Amino acid sequence: MTRVSFYHLLTSPLEKALPQILEKIVAGQGRAVVLCGSEERRDALNSVLWTYNPDSFLSHGTAKEGFADKQPIYLTAQVENPNKAGFLVLLDGMAYPEMGNFERCLIFFNGHDEEAVTAARANWKTYQAQGFTVEYFKQEDGGRWGKV
Repeated sequence: MTRVSFYHLLTSPLEKALPQILEKIVAGQGRAVVLCGSEERRDALNSVLWTYNPDSFLSHGTAKEGFADKQPIYLTAQVENPNKAGFLVLLDGMAYPEMGNFERCLIFFNGHDEEAVTAARANWKTYQAQGFTVEYFKQEDGGRWGKV
């Protein structure tokens, strides 16, 4: 059964937190598909992943670059899994109808946006009722994640 992890952003923005999580996925030989709320968000994250750390390289791509099946991290604004990812990352309140096909789903939400917090709470209840294993991580000072 898919494990659904909620990531409550409080101390640093998604653009700082997401690359760190993606690095861990890739280091464990995992693949991720990142579902963004818009093509603009996808393109912005694409740029961030190229520039977030001058001392490291995080291989990723979008449909624009091609070779989707070879990308360890694939950024998209559509429901798809062309790189056969085991990890699904949901941003901007996005949903994925076949979430159960993934090993793990990571849902990031902005803790300073009351609508996003309310939606995350509702999703928690829905996924739990559907039988998914759900867990919650809250961002602490320094950007570290604490499991609650």
